[in-house]
Amino acid sequence: MIRPLPRAILCVLSLAGLVTTMSMSPQVRANVDTTEDAHRFIREHEQTIRPKEREAALTWWNANVTGRDEDFQAKEQAQNRLDAALADPVRFARLKAIQEKPVPDPILAREIAVLYLQYLEKQVDPGLLRQITAKANAIEKAFNAYRAPVNGRTLTDSEVRRVLKESRSSAERKAVWEGSKGVGPIVAADLRALVKLRNEAARKLGFPNYHAMQLHLAEQSQEQVLKLFDELDALTREPFRKLKFDIDAKLAVQSGIAAADIRPWHYQDPFFQESPAIFAADFDSVYAKADILKLCRDFYAGIGLPIDDVIARSDLYEKPGKSPHAFCTDIDREGDVRVLANIVPNEYWMGTMLHELGHSVYSSRNIPRSVPYALRMEAHILTTEGIAMLFERFSKDADWLQAMGVTVPDPAAFDRAGAQMQRAKLLVFSRWCQVMFRFEKALYDDPDQDLNTLWWDLVERYQMVHRPEGRHAPDYASKIHIVSAPAYYHNYLMGQLFADQVLHAIARDVLHGVDPAKANFVGNKAVGDYLRARIFAPGRSLDWNGLTRHATGADLNAQAFAAEIARE
Repeated sequence: MIRPLPRAILCVLSLAGLVTTMSMSPQVRANVDTTEDAHRFIREHEQTIRPKEREAALTWWNANVTGRDEDFQAKEQAQNRLDAALADPVRFARLKAIQEKPVPDPILAREIAVLYLQYLEKQVDPGLLRQITAKANAIEKAFNAYRAPVNGRTLTDSEVRRVLKESRSSAERKAVWEGSKGVGPIVAADLRALVKLRNEAARKLGFPNYHAMQLHLAEQSQEQVLKLFDELDALTREPFRKLKFDIDAKLAVQSGIAAADIRPWHYQDPFFQESPAIFAADFDSVYAKADILKLCRDFYAGIGLPIDDVIARSDLYEKPGKSPHAFCTDIDREGDVRVLANIVPNEYWMGTMLHELGHSVYSSRNIPRSVPYALRMEAHILTTEGIAMLFERFSKDADWLQAMGVTVPDPAAFDRAGAQMQRAKLLVFSRWCQVMFRFEKALYDDPDQDLNTLWWDLVERYQMVHRPEGRHAPDYASKIHIVSAPAYYHNYLMGQLFADQVLHAIARDVLHGVDPAKANFVGNKAVGDYLRARIFAPGRSLDWNGLTRHATGADLNAQAFAAEIARE
């Protein structure tokens, strides 16, 4: 038990404190005041905002799992409550005053900088924020409910992919592809309206449009990203052109048509964002009887990053109303991390689960509790995407499969095909990201332009895919990321650069100089230790480029990526 001090002594102590403070220089007093104000603001933020963030995350999860009207309504209401709290102009004025003064403690200063960006986005009329949330919510709900109608049947996303991968009939492929795009006309008008609402909010905050604002909030700029994408365009254009010539020739043989007649529905993925399965190995047959979840569980446990608790909380198989996509979400920054998926026993879903569970290990589960709540998250979108991509690559690696106990009939052929597939994947995906980044930038520059034509102009230029003759449909609107993750997609490509750079660093520093193409993490806890110490532990105390330097010793660059695509 602590005895209270007598009142007289308390008065002396208070006076002594006052005299000490008055004797400080104005700069020191300002620092003390700013530090105290910053700590006070952060405490209040956690008391007020933290429970609302958890509620918003839980209702978002529930809506995507069930697809029920009442769950989407609850999701919208929770987001509105969070937005209203962040939009409080009095609280923001206090934060802005703190942010404009020097805060000596670098971690405290970083907390304030991150919170400032979070609050800034919401400093618009609450009614406008509610309109944006309602419109986005309605579109996401339409995506969840949509199933492709084809000849009297409705196909799930996995069924669409299966037909596009296996069918030799161009007519069937076209019908399924067009069916998969049918959500576009349903949501296009609402999407255009949503873009205008987002732009209105951004302009009220002094940004030219929402796209520019989102990059600023992500500690990036349009000019910075555009410069990088121009460099990557030049780096990949000719290798991709040669690859696509081979892809078209092989797909033409499969469908019994001339290469000049190849159209979007021949590329197996509805957006040609992945390389078609044209290589001399049957990747799917290896996984036909494999337990994908067990492989993931054993692999991550083997490198010292167990995921059993994530799997226990996740929702992993198809059902009506559920989102047909895959994602990982951190509910509370206290370890409640979940994955939504729709697993089918094939290579696509093996890679997808390695990817999503890669997100899960780079989360609050492996970021120390000593990291403050405001910074207890991934350094950036691109860094968590990069870690997910680092792990995803193993789904096409015979050495990885055999080390995990899966029989591969012809490992050498599988590995040759896997290496070709990995290179093709990087090239194909990089060109697709060019389309997405440039389309979204143009979309927010002018949402009233002819977006249908703009989309296919970009597809033809960067993916070198012929547009369907006579088609004038809002195919861009069938890509859910434009709605649910705006101005996000460029981070996938930047994340790929990060993934390749980290792989090379692990090969050099952890695996004793092995060829990165031969890097195998199975059972190697030193890999998990490296990731935990060099990438996970800082949380968001470093920005994305600072973390890249911390992890690899260099700024983010395309050198490792260039080495990957140079492999023939």
